[in-house]
Amino acid sequence: MELSQRAIAFPSSPIRKLAPYADEAKRNGVHVYQLNIGQPDIKTPQCAIDAVRNLDRTVLEYSPSDGFLSLRRKLVGYYGRFGIKLSEDEIIVTTGGSEAVLLAFLTCINPGDELIVPEPFYANYRSFAIAAGAEVKPVPTSIEDGFRLPSVEAIEEQITPRSRAILICNPNNPTGYVYTKEEMLRLRDIVRRHNLFLFCDEVYREFTYTGEPYFSSLHMEGVDENVVVIDSVSKRYSECGIRIGCICSRNRELLAAVMKFCQARLSPPLLGQIVAEASIDVPASYLEGVYDEYIDRRNFLIQGLNSIPGVYSPMPMGAFYTVAALPVDDSEKFCLWCLKEFRHNGATVMMAPASGFYTTPGAGRNQVRIAYVLNKEDMAKALDCLRHALEQYPGRTV
Repeated sequence: MELSQRAIAFPSSPIRKLAPYADEAKRNGVHVYQLNIGQPDIKTPQCAIDAVRNLDRTVLEYSPSDGFLSLRRKLVGYYGRFGIKLSEDEIIVTTGGSEAVLLAFLTCINPGDELIVPEPFYANYRSFAIAAGAEVKPVPTSIEDGFRLPSVEAIEEQITPRSRAILICNPNNPTGYVYTKEEMLRLRDIVRRHNLFLFCDEVYREFTYTGEPYFSSLHMEGVDENVVVIDSVSKRYSECGIRIGCICSRNRELLAAVMKFCQARLSPPLLGQIVAEASIDVPASYLEGVYDEYIDRRNFLIQGLNSIPGVYSPMPMGAFYTVAALPVDDSEKFCLWCLKEFRHNGATVMMAPASGFYTTPGAGRNQVRIAYVLNKEDMAKALDCLRHALEQYPGRTV
C-alpha cells in the first residue's frame, strides 16, 4: 500500500521531532532543560482554573460551529482594548490557532497557488500549506539585521501569477521580530497592488517590547477584504492545552466559506471555550506581571547567550523566542548530540534546530530557536549546559 504524496511530503516538526530522545534521557534520570517549545511555565489565571472547577453543566454539548456567542462578544471587547473594531460575526472560534491557519489556507488558496512568507517562519505554516496544496515561496531575512521585513522589491520579486497570499507572524515566531507600522503599511500597499490575501498571525500581540502601541493588520485601512487575522489564547493566558483560537476578518464572503469547513468539523472544544471566556476577565495585573516576567527573562537569556564564545543572538522585541547562531557544523546534529551523548551535572539542554523553520536549502544550518519559557534559575542552568556542550561538541566550527 502506498501513502499519499501529501503524507510523504509532510515535514516532521523541528520543535517536537527530537522529543523521543528527550524522553529517553529523562527515563535515564537526566534533567532536560526544554527551551525547544513555546510552553510557558507561567501559571494559568485562577479564574480560568475556577471556570473548570465550578462547572455546573450536566451535559457537555456541542457548541455552535463558530463558537459560543458569549465568547465572541467578549473577544470583541478584548480587541477593543487595542483599538481594533470588530463585531461578533467577524470572529470565528477555532480549535487553536493551528486550525485557524489551516482553515484560512483551505478557504483562500487553491492547489498549486503560492504563499509568500518571510523566512525563518513557524514550521507548521509549511505543513498546513502542504495540506492545502500550496507552495511556500520564502523571502529570506537576516540574523545580522534582526530579521527585519525584507524590502518591497525582494517581496515583489517572489510574486507570480500563481501568488495568492502573503503570510506574516507579528510578533514573530521564531525570531521575536516585531514589524513596525511602516513595515505593515508597506505590506498593505503590496497586497492591495497585487490583489493578495494578507494572513497575519497575531498570537503574541501582548508580548511586544518596543514601547510603541501594537499595530495590527486590522488597524489598516483599505484592505478589509484582504486581511485575515489568526489568533489564540494559548500564550496570552498560558493555557496551550485548551486549544482555543479564532479567525478574524471583515471579509464576509471569506467568513461564510470558513463556516462551511467549521460546520464539517462540528464545533470547537466546549471546555476550552468556557476557560477562554473566563480568562478574558483576568485582572490587568496578571498580564502586566507576565509581560514584566518575559522582559526580565529575555534580557537574561540574550545577555547569557551573547556571553558564550561564538554565539550570537539579536535582541528580540516580541513574543518569547529568539534565533541564535551557534559555532557548530549542523544545529540538528548538535541538538541531537546534546540529548543522546552530552551530560553536565546530570542535565542537558533541548533546543529546536532552526533549519526546520526555513525552506531554503542550507539556511539556518548553524542556528537554533530558543524559547525563554523557563524561570531565570532554570534558564541559568540551561545556559551553563549550553556553554559546556559547545566546548565539548566535536563538530564545533570556531
